[in-house]
Amino acid sequence: MKKTTTVGQLQDHIASLNISPAGFVPTMGALHDGHISLVGIAKEKCRLVTVSIFVNPNQFNDKDDLKNYPRNIEKDLTLLQKVMGKDDVVFFPEVNEIYPEEDTRRFDFGNLERVMEGAHRPGHFNGVAQVVSRLFEIVKPDIAFFGQKDFQQLTIIRELVRQTGSKVKITGCPIVRESDGLAMSSRNQLLEPEIRKRAPVIFKTLSEAANMAKAGEIEDIRNYVIKKINSTEGFTTEYFEIADDIELNPVQNRAGLKQGMRYWGCIAVKAGKIRLIDNIEISLL
Repeated sequence: MKKTTTVGQLQDHIASLNISPAGFVPTMGALHDGHISLVGIAKEKCRLVTVSIFVNPNQFNDKDDLKNYPRNIEKDLTLLQKVMGKDDVVFFPEVNEIYPEEDTRRFDFGNLERVMEGAHRPGHFNGVAQVVSRLFEIVKPDIAFFGQKDFQQLTIIRELVRQTGSKVKITGCPIVRESDGLAMSSRNQLLEPEIRKRAPVIFKTLSEAANMAKAGEIEDIRNYVIKKINSTEGFTTEYFEIADDIELNPVQNRAGLKQGMRYWGCIAVKAGKIRLIDNIEISLL
């Protein structure tokens, strides 16, 4: 695989190959099997794959979270070397390559950015939109691959593509989980040992919520999830909502359900000092 830290070198390499379809997997590094699964799916669908590793400062509303975000570029490159082809490229730029000037753009995603993650992380999705649109301009992929774990982000990126008229096809890829059910995340490595042992309660509770869906009232399901998580030592629920995957409207009762829509249970949990998110499809109709 090729490695580059500059926009010019990356674009020259891609242009010299003139291969399509070209796939793109944007990451913030601290790679794990979830990321590698995205690369694998991209490799199946595309003749050329670019992976970016860039911790985007514009999407962190918490400076400590940015400071503590795990980084290990050498380990990341070693993992990617095992799965990428000789013409595939890893792009790991410095901040001034992505933002040669301050990015002052403001995006309006309406309700999509005001609920769930947006309500708890103001400005986060504007930062996501800035970096993703910028990376799309640089890489010019045909297809971009994102993990389903970041459920709301995936919905917003699809809306970003619609608003900007981008021709990039967005492909959502399944969540990859640890053997005990915990959704793979770069932040998992920051969990304290005792908290990590208890962390499977998140997916276990989501699965129980999905099993309750046919018979249970939505308020009862929500209350069950929050009570179960909060009764686990060291765990606090930030939110649990059941929302559709297009408008992200949290539903309060069955009267609010719409035929033809699919619904997901989405959760954010403070696990010790680390914030984790997860989701599961919930069949309510």
